[in-house]
Amino acid sequence: MKSCVITFPGSNCDHDAIFALNLLGVKVENIWHQETSLPKDTDLVIIPGGFSYGDYLRCGAIAGFAPIMRDVIRFAKSGGYVIGICNGFQILTETELLPGALLRNTGLTFKCFDTFLSVNNRTPFTNKYAPKQVIRIPIAHNEGNYFAPPDIIKKLEDNDRVVFRYCNKNGKITEDANPNGSINNIAGIINDTGNVLGMMPHPERYSDKILGCDDGKKVFESLMEYVDYYIQVYTKSL
Repeated sequence: MKSCVITFPGSNCDHDAIFALNLLGVKVENIWHQETSLPKDTDLVIIPGGFSYGDYLRCGAIAGFAPIMRDVIRFAKSGGYVIGICNGFQILTETELLPGALLRNTGLTFKCFDTFLSVNNRTPFTNKYAPKQVIRIPIAHNEGNYFAPPDIIKKLEDNDRVVFRYCNKNGKITEDANPNGSINNIAGIINDTGNVLGMMPHPERYSDKILGCDDGKKVFESLMEYVDYYIQVYTKSL
């Protein structure tokens, strides 16, 4: 699998994402925001966390107009896999690759600590997790409060597009386990075709036991095995 990690002015988790992919032997190319096209053999694009363009105007708003994003949008709409993490999730909503918006956290404070997540394992990004598995993943954000109109929330819920929810260590979805006020404790969602994932927690920060936990590793492993499987099936059919 060939991956690209986009770097904007203010990105601070791009090398973390590269590290996580390198651990799995994935080929990674770091792409500067002023580039206008992705490599033709790209399978996955990661839009990393950070504070693109200093979060001026609105988190992710300026990054959404970066030259490289035109090709990322084309790539996603043609079925290419995209993961937006934290600020990357904000950018995906700004470009309308994902619905909704990320608002200021309730309490209007920056949140930076480990959270527990309940996993929907019926996606290309999570298939290596057990059903409703509880994982520990860190957050670090000021605008992580996921909001969308009621009709959008209903579509997400009815079509099984909520991938991660904040929960307690026993997997219960409670108000106390919600760190930012997100509707329905939503921590991550996919688009209607299942190839674009946005999530506020940082799986790349927990991708190796040397970091204290590797619960985020299977996000990347799941997609790698999923993509490699279909590449093999396609190759055999030729």
